[in-house]
Amino acid sequence: MMKAGFFDIDGTLINIMRQQTHLTAPTRAAIRKLHAAGCKTFIASGRPKAYLDPELLDSSLFDGYVLMNGALVIYEGKVLYHQPLPKADVKAITALCEQRGVEYILEGAEHTYLRRDFRNFEAFYQSIDVDTDFFVRDYDIDALEIGKMEFYSTEPLGGGLFAELLAWPGLTGVMDPYHKKNLELYAKDITKGSGILHALEALKIPVAESFAFGDGINDIEMMQTVGLSIAMGNAQPQVKEIARETVPSVDDDGVAWGIEHLILKGEA
Repeated sequence: MMKAGFFDIDGTLINIMRQQTHLTAPTRAAIRKLHAAGCKTFIASGRPKAYLDPELLDSSLFDGYVLMNGALVIYEGKVLYHQPLPKADVKAITALCEQRGVEYILEGAEHTYLRRDFRNFEAFYQSIDVDTDFFVRDYDIDALEIGKMEFYSTEPLGGGLFAELLAWPGLTGVMDPYHKKNLELYAKDITKGSGILHALEALKIPVAESFAFGDGINDIEMMQTVGLSIAMGNAQPQVKEIARETVPSVDDDGVAWGIEHLILKGEA
């Protein structure tokens, strides 16, 4: 029976904390082998499409994408699902950020929007090999369909603003657990798990025939959705607690190990 696999990016396929921003050779080879065996392979990430490195858009590696924590689902280049945030919320939040000196990025299905004067955010993404040349700098916010927002502050916790945004009605998010200067915000009723269900339904693949690799807090719903949940060795404790299996860390090619020993094991 056909299977579907879902892979988080940061902390799972790559490790931006150690400047490892591309797939290692063993990981790339294992995913390509899995794909060649007939498994449908998906990226499942908080990132928008504009943040994906060209290697992650390689059709010999990945068939589809669950992006912006489930707000956008793509399969073989076709959008299967897209849920933008209410425009009134986007405008109110951006106005609040401008009052409080917090930079923000607006993420749509095709493009990512960043004001020209938000240099701190630009430098941050350049530091993790995201090509900021593709950011759209001039835009009419009233015309945008935004699926997710990100925020950057020079002060931890956004000087208190992050707590206000996380309490915003209908929205939820995740904050960087290390320096607490970055926040992602998205609709409360979407998750990587709900995005995965949209993908599985479209492909007519039973949930029992799905699996996922992840490490972060925004992977919890994904782990609770798929048939086989696999935590990285470097995963947050809450993720390891609910995952059925744990593999070596991202620095030890845990995805490659898991594909060989958990997914392809026993198959010719």
